[in-house]
This record gives sequence, structure tokens and C-alpha cells, in this order.
Amino acid sequence: MISFGRLITAMVTPFDDNGEINWREVDRIVEKLIEDGSDSIVVSGTTGESPTLSSEEKLQLFERVKHTAKGRVKIIAGSTSYCTKESIELTKEAEKIGVDGILATAPYYNRPPQDGLYKHFGAIADSTSLPIILYNIPSRTAVNILPDTLYKLARDFKNIVGVKEASGDLNQISEIRRILPRPFLLYSGDDSITLPLLSVGGDGVVSVASHIVGKEIKNMINSYFEGKVDRATEIHLKLFPIFRALFITTNPIPLKEALKLLGYNVGNCRLPLPPIDEKNRQELIKRLKEFGFNINE
Repeated sequence: MISFGRLITAMVTPFDDNGEINWREVDRIVEKLIEDGSDSIVVSGTTGESPTLSSEEKLQLFERVKHTAKGRVKIIAGSTSYCTKESIELTKEAEKIGVDGILATAPYYNRPPQDGLYKHFGAIADSTSLPIILYNIPSRTAVNILPDTLYKLARDFKNIVGVKEASGDLNQISEIRRILPRPFLLYSGDDSITLPLLSVGGDGVVSVASHIVGKEIKNMINSYFEGKVDRATEIHLKLFPIFRALFITTNPIPLKEALKLLGYNVGNCRLPLPPIDEKNRQELIKRLKEFGFNINE
């Protein structure tokens, strides 16, 4: 049975002052994520600013994170885009590097219909032996992977083993679990709905907030599975303002600012994502302080 664990972190890509990858900080963040309880790390996902990374940079990141992790966590490569051909090529190279799985996002901008989604993901699945988690995030891609399409993909391609669901629709999430029982993996793609998703049969989260509150998120998930639902709810409600603050504007703008405030040299996002504006920065600082972080402004 495939397992990527309960807490997967979608890792940021740190940049230096020139906008190039800060490799020393890559290593530092990987160590932090492992220490804070991540079971797997997604490299070059949305939070990692994949649209602004070159294919060469993505492959370098896959290799560096795998080397730094040294088998302590699973490495999941964000190797797909809106182009099926390029997605296949990058996935094949990622497999050669030795990553443990693929996060395959729904194609963005070109908005394929459901049969196009089926053919796109099917072609990628046919090109690799790696397990694949599909990523459904309609707010960014303008296309929704419907439960029936997901069911057909999981039925026809045995290495399509799960989904990161960020539709925000608990009815859709419930339907996915109804027609795709375990061992098919069902992860939340939104930190703020992790606990509700667990309640309808989810397996965990692909998290943004775990960069700064990973131990608490892991505790929440473990508490739920241990039957301590009241404790899990208590942790969720404490974390909720942090979850919301990290999405006060487009991810990963607030996350990078939060990490900088906590002493990590992650730099700014690459354009077209700008640095955080002062209003949102002050709101973020307020929420971090309320949670108990010591902030150096």
C-alpha cells in the first residue's frame, strides 16, 4: 500500500537577493520541515512557485531536496503543467532522479474538458511507474476534476493513487471518498478544511502552514485519528487564524513574509507575484504575535 503519511508540506522555493535559488536555505527549510513532523515534501508545487521555475531549476530542486532529506521523508515532485508533452518529459526526468511520487496539477489556463483531463493525466500515468497524486484546485486552474473523472482515472491507471482536493466543496470531497474508498488517498489542499476533510474520510493534508506550525498540525491530525476529536477541534480553532492569515493574499506571498519574520532567508516571490503590501504585512504580524511567535519587525 502506498503511503505518503498524514502531513505533506508543499515547500517554498527560497530565493536570494538576485532572485536565484538560495540553496543553503533550501537545505535549512528541508531540515525544519522534517523536524516539525512532515512525512513527505512536495517540491515545485504552487507554493514553490512552479510557474516561474525553469525545468532545469525544478530538476535541481528535486535532486537537492532528495539529497538533503536522505530518505527521512518522501519527496513528491511537482512535475506537471498545462502542457502534457512537457509534463511527461519532466516526470520522466524526475523519476530518474529517484523521487518517490508525482503531484500532477490540473492543467491551468487552457481549461480542458473532463475527457481532456482524463487523457492528460492518463498519458502522464502511462509515462511513469511512480505513484501519482492528482491536484484539484479550481480557483487557480479554472477547471474542476469531477469525482467521476477521478474515479475513472483511479480505475484505469493503478499508479494514480490519490488526490489533493482544494475545491473547498465538502460535498464533492464526500463524493470522492464515497466512490473511491481507501486505500485511495484523499488529502486536503486547504489547511483550514483539513479537520472537516478528515471527518468525511480524508487521510491528511498537503499543507502550506506546516512551514511554521507543522508540529501543531501533526498533533491535530494524530489527535483526530486517535479518537481525541475534541482535542483536534481545539487545535484546529487555535490554528485557524494562522491558516487564514497565510492566505490573506495570493500564496505564497504571506508565507514567505512569515518565514522572513521568523528568520528564514527565503527572499521575495518571483514576479508576477509582488512582495506583500504593508497593510497585509501588519495583519500577518498581528496574527503571528497573537499565536505566540516572537517577531523581529
